[in-house]
Amino acid sequence: MAGKREPRTALGRYFAAFDYLQFGAMFCLVGTGLLFIYSTGMQIGGSDPSFSFRRQLLWIAIGSVFYFTASTLNTRSVLFKTGIIAFYGVILIALVAVLAAGVRVYGATRWLAIGGFRLQPSEFAKLALALALGLIFSLRGLGINGFAGITVSSIATVIPFLLVAAEPDFGSAIVLLPLYAAVAFVADLKWKKILFIFVVVVIAAGGIILNEVWKIRPLLRDYQRDRILVFLNPERDRLNRGYNAYQAKIAVSSGGKFGKGIGEGTQNELGFLPQTVSNNDFIFSVIAEETGFTGIVGLLACYTVLLFSILRLAYRSIDDFGRYFAVGTATVLFSHIFINIGMSLGVMPVTGLSLPFVSYGGSFLMTAMAMLGILQAIRRETLRDLEEGNY
Repeated sequence: MAGKREPRTALGRYFAAFDYLQFGAMFCLVGTGLLFIYSTGMQIGGSDPSFSFRRQLLWIAIGSVFYFTASTLNTRSVLFKTGIIAFYGVILIALVAVLAAGVRVYGATRWLAIGGFRLQPSEFAKLALALALGLIFSLRGLGINGFAGITVSSIATVIPFLLVAAEPDFGSAIVLLPLYAAVAFVADLKWKKILFIFVVVVIAAGGIILNEVWKIRPLLRDYQRDRILVFLNPERDRLNRGYNAYQAKIAVSSGGKFGKGIGEGTQNELGFLPQTVSNNDFIFSVIAEETGFTGIVGLLACYTVLLFSILRLAYRSIDDFGRYFAVGTATVLFSHIFINIGMSLGVMPVTGLSLPFVSYGGSFLMTAMAMLGILQAIRRETLRDLEEGNY
């Protein structure tokens, strides 16, 4: 029986190995984001309703360049692995630059001003760490269960964690921890070491909590401490620190089965949920109010398909780096999804993490699209391995 005919052109081979399931889910999410970013721009009193929409189109265009460029890379080449080290170093320099000369917004210094744009290096740090951990654990002599592997990977994680936390951006910093844990687990971290690390983390977390309660040397800023206290007691400051979260929950609960209609949500359109947060931190609440339970199910279905396609690649990947990077990407995306939706439902403190591919903003959108682009490259190499019997 004749086998499949190999595409003759490079372009044909590229699309033959393309993961249309992953791309389709991403496309639907990006489209959903554009629709509701435009909807949030129509709030009463807005000076330029389409500004965020136009700016998001630009970010999507740049992110698409990252996506398709990354999808053509050879992730097994020495040049790519050298590039990982260089990229990781550049991101560390950028994180230091933020602390030295970053743009301060709402009490936090998280952005670098480049031309007329602001970029957030802490978002790109998630990509840099996912790449670095994949490289470290895939190198001979640096396995997770060896002293060298644990030491190098821990240092590679702790440095960006501390720099990001110092901005302060504890939301992005926290995402780096499950990223490390997930990749280490898939890299076959032994159960004794898992137990040891768990005990260390519990002790460290207890010490940090006591430090904040007793105010010995507090790490949290006043507004961050207030956010946690409001989360624990929503009635504590409902008209100030807890206002946005309170209005977000009202928006979610008022959507019903089918919502009020796109552009018809009162919490959004009348500005009860301010535009400063409605198109980013709490865009899920806008979607829930305007499309209801049906819209939420559709949104979660897109995320489920996306995460399934990534984990399927991790399972099928023969190359260690590909498997580790895929798991790292899935962990970063899931962390954002879980925390962002949890903020709107009132089951997570407000941390400022965006909803992947949907929330307004360029830094994480470009980071996430670059991650998926690299996964497309890994998929192409994995399919070639399977066809050639390299397993």
